[in-house]
Amino acid sequence: MSLHVHNYFGEGSVAAETGRASTLLIGTMMGGVLALNSYVALWIFKDDFYSTILAMLAAILLSVPIILEALASAFKGQTNMDVLVAIAVAAAFVEGKYQVAAVVSFFFHLANLIERRTALGARASIESLVRLSPKTAYRIDPQTGQEQEVKVEQLRPGDIVRVRPGDNIPADGEVISGESSVSQASITGESLPVDKRPGDEVFSGTINLSGSMDIKVTRVGAETTLGQVQKMILQAEATRIPIMRLIDKYAHWYVPTILMLAGIVWFFTRIPDRAITMLIVACPCALILATPTAMVAALACAARLGILVKSVTDLETARNMTAVVVDKTGTLTTGELAVTRIRPAEGVDPADLLTVAAGLEQLSKHPVAKAIVEVAKKANLAISEPAEFEEVAGMGVRGKVNSDSSMIGRRKWLEQQGVDFSALSKPEFAEPEGMSVLYVARNGKCIGWIGFEDQTRPEASEAIKELRELGFKRIAMVTGDRWSVARRVAKDMGCTEVQAEVLPQEKLDLVDSLKRDGHKVIVVGDGVNDAPALAAGDLGIAMGAAGSDVAIHSASIALMSSNLSRLPFLVKLSRVLTRVVWQNLGFGVLFIITMLILAGLGGIGPITGVLLHTLSSLVVVFNSARLVRFGEELGGYTPIGSQVQPTPAAA
Repeated sequence: MSLHVHNYFGEGSVAAETGRASTLLIGTMMGGVLALNSYVALWIFKDDFYSTILAMLAAILLSVPIILEALASAFKGQTNMDVLVAIAVAAAFVEGKYQVAAVVSFFFHLANLIERRTALGARASIESLVRLSPKTAYRIDPQTGQEQEVKVEQLRPGDIVRVRPGDNIPADGEVISGESSVSQASITGESLPVDKRPGDEVFSGTINLSGSMDIKVTRVGAETTLGQVQKMILQAEATRIPIMRLIDKYAHWYVPTILMLAGIVWFFTRIPDRAITMLIVACPCALILATPTAMVAALACAARLGILVKSVTDLETARNMTAVVVDKTGTLTTGELAVTRIRPAEGVDPADLLTVAAGLEQLSKHPVAKAIVEVAKKANLAISEPAEFEEVAGMGVRGKVNSDSSMIGRRKWLEQQGVDFSALSKPEFAEPEGMSVLYVARNGKCIGWIGFEDQTRPEASEAIKELRELGFKRIAMVTGDRWSVARRVAKDMGCTEVQAEVLPQEKLDLVDSLKRDGHKVIVVGDGVNDAPALAAGDLGIAMGAAGSDVAIHSASIALMSSNLSRLPFLVKLSRVLTRVVWQNLGFGVLFIITMLILAGLGGIGPITGVLLHTLSSLVVVFNSARLVRFGEELGGYTPIGSQVQPTPAAA
């Protein structure tokens, strides 16, 4: 047997639960009117007959659902929070205290309704993600070029859709024509719009603000970023933190203990009202609501700011972290590398060097690959499709470009592959300090290098400072980049230590070393090259996970944007969540003990008891609800599910 919270925290949609709550409200109000009229009849007619009839009808209407629910749970071998109240109401009914039974049942239903409505408010902010996707889309007919309105379910990868200002984007895709600003707040939690141009990725459920765009669909339905976010959040709701399992462990002792105490009071005092009141105030609504309400509110808060939590256990764990391992590229830096220098070997044309490099890199999604291809396109170079393409994680890529065996990557890797570097032996070919360099080889000989620079994120150093203030002892930056670059970035960020020119296995070794030293380790990366390290940490966090299947699935928590300020906020949210849960539990335990003593001594009656019981539940619910708005100091945001109007110019 276990105590359990009402199903409005789990199964069923918000709309369905709201419908059931509305039906219960109608029945409750009808019973409440009958109970009120029983008092009015007694005052007007000065006769118990009419008052008793009305009170009996009210008691039957209001108490039968409670008793039936308790019996159903008993047959299933469960004991829910209605059992104690059901026994109290039945006892009052047997004693002929119909008004007491009616009033107790009325306020019990009323408390449940208020709890449902309040809790559903937090759940609705999560479920509103489902409503972000439009029902229809305007698909471009490939034969005629005409627009055709279709249901979103009919879209398939490869379709071309047109999105106008003010429209929600119907599927994940790539912009093929047109430019616009897009609000991605529903995915990333960032309030500022993002400019989109041909070649840029867009996400389902985001809002097109200013211009018209034609988009090639890449993912639809549950496969979209929004679909995965919806799935992960609802899965997180179903998980349980350790304190919830602890409550369940001892819950099966609770009902027998309370029944025994009420029985003892009844036996020695022979006053049924005292025992009935004890059963009412002992109903552990506040205890049962303490954790789920806080959990759902925290998940809603995280979702609003673009933090995807797969399991609420991970959210609870974040408060205990003492060390963080952060990848440099794409995390502490923008990841938008720019080619700043090209150094071909003697006799090699710079355009030839860039053509080989761009030909290889055009199939890679690494930031350096995008930078090389972008420069080649700006130079109007003819880029050939590579054959036998292979990407070696953390090292480089290789393949055949124009029938020549070609490679681009770190010098160490090229040397391991037997590449001849004699053409770059002169001092003028030395790598410049503070710049990332990739070497290009063709047919076993190095033909030059390409230099890159990456800018640090403006908010990253402040985020690292906040982590130190939160008690993080070790803040390590790791990168496969050169030591000169790594030292510059680590100094700018204020990291306590730095590891450069590391391979994926060496990142794992660093994480293991920190764990052996007794630290609880957060690993932060882009989720692509860092998947093994993310899995090795006590808590893996993928940055900039929007649109990345690997990032969403490889980490415990995914930050949909690349804003590193979300990391210290996550730790703060974890600590506040734990504090709110303990506040709720402490209040619930103190309330039950105090009310049991007062009821046993005759200090309060059944009606006062049910009023105080209702108040205790509301205190817990509203205390938890504070978490929904936690973190507003991070700046303006667009609430999930809100509609953004097009700009006047677009209109």
